[in-house]
Parts: sequence; C-alpha cells; structure tokens
Amino acid sequence: MGPGRLLRVCRLLRAPGLRRGPAPRALSSRGDGLLLRQLFEANSCTYTYLLGDRSSGEAVLIDPVLETAARDARLVRELGLHLRYAVNTHCHADHITGTGLLRSMMPGCKSVISRLSGAKADLFLEDGDILPFGRFALEARASPGHTDGCLTFVLSDHSIAFTGDALLIRGCGRTDFQQGCAKTLYHSVHEKIFTLPGDCLVYPAHDYQGHTVSTVEEERTLNPRLTLSCEDFVRVMNNLNLPKPKQIDVAVPANMRCGVQEVPS
Repeated sequence: MGPGRLLRVCRLLRAPGLRRGPAPRALSSRGDGLLLRQLFEANSCTYTYLLGDRSSGEAVLIDPVLETAARDARLVRELGLHLRYAVNTHCHADHITGTGLLRSMMPGCKSVISRLSGAKADLFLEDGDILPFGRFALEARASPGHTDGCLTFVLSDHSIAFTGDALLIRGCGRTDFQQGCAKTLYHSVHEKIFTLPGDCLVYPAHDYQGHTVSTVEEERTLNPRLTLSCEDFVRVMNNLNLPKPKQIDVAVPANMRCGVQEVPS
C-alpha cells in the first residue's frame, strides 16, 4: 500500500460516522426496525429513497430531487427521524439534486457523493466505504460506466441494493455522455451487482415503465441488455441514438455544486 492510500485509510477511520471494512450486519427480516420509503418525482421519473433506523431515528436519503426536497424534509420530520446524510448515486444529468437544499433545511445533514464524481459535497466516498445510520449501514460499491462516479449502495445484510443509473429494471443507464463507457458499465454490473444474492432487492434511481422494484436474480436472467455478451452489449449501447437529457445543461453544472443554486453576479 502506497503512502497516499495509507493516508486515505487513516482519514476514513478517523472520520466521524464513516467506517471502512466489514459493516454491521442487519437482520434479514424487516421486523428489524429498518424503515424504507420509495418516493417519486414525475418530471424526471426519479426515485428517492428514505432509509431510517426506527430505534435511533437516524436516516439517509438517496437521490433527492430539488423540486421535491421540501416534501422529503417534511416526511423525515413527520416520521420523527434525524437526517444524517443526503446521498447522490452519481452526478445526475436529468435533474438537479436536492442535497444542497436539504443541508440548509435539516440541521446536521451532510451531502455525500463519490470522490470520482468531481462534484462538491461534505463527504466523499470510494469503493468499499461504509455509511452507517443507527444500527444499519450502506456499503458503497463503485459501479462506473454510466458516469465515472457512479456508486451502488448495498444494505449491509445484502438484502437491498440501490443501483442508481447503473442498473435499471430491465435496462441500464446510457453510456453516451459524462465519461460513459459501455464496456465499463457491463463489467460493473456483472462484478459489483450481479454477484449479490439472487433475492437481493434492486431499487433503481429511475423507472419509465411503472416498475418499482426488481431482484438481482430477475435482472441476471431477464434484463434484455445485460444478459447479452459484453461485445453485443457494447454494440447495442453504442447504437441507441437517444436525445440528450432535457435538463443536462442546467443539471450537471448545478449538481457539480451539490445542487446549490447560485445567483449570477
């Protein structure tokens, strides 16, 4: 291990609330006190996920959207939770994140994103980092390909995975902009997500067909793109010819600032 990597590990071990290595194991039954809410933003078809520990009241929000940040904050308060982290699975191109606004609305809340995203945040994660909330924890798994900074968050008992845009239900994120690479995405999904237990629930960042949840086994066997060979997958992804996201020119610059809206001088 080089001196730079060793320093990184030491800093992580000292960082409050952030652990590295084996995560505390949650009970597989949802009678264990885990609270999970799936929320939806219609314009970008984005799912936001609220995870909370009923015992301690600590909570995490994954992929909040600016327009629904007030709704999310209201729900956190209604449920008597304390929001520790507002997390982005990657730097989104189709909506502005609500993490910056939530930091100002919820005292003590920290914004979180991958270090490789290049975006601003209070806390930066790398592959293998552990984000605890109460008795539970999320493991960050680097899953680049849609963007360099994509992370999949896996509950510590491997019962749930929040896959961002890397793996969608019967689909996957596009790879034609923002450092996208079809070959990289293929290997990320097969090595970091499809290696999870088959009954692990898959919750994506988006859905455009009305689906809400899948499983690793379903996607391993039924996903029409990711059941292809790597060569065929790359060919399909390189010929999608999709229009660019409508909000990309506004969303990406804002999301590089944690979604904080700055008034032009």
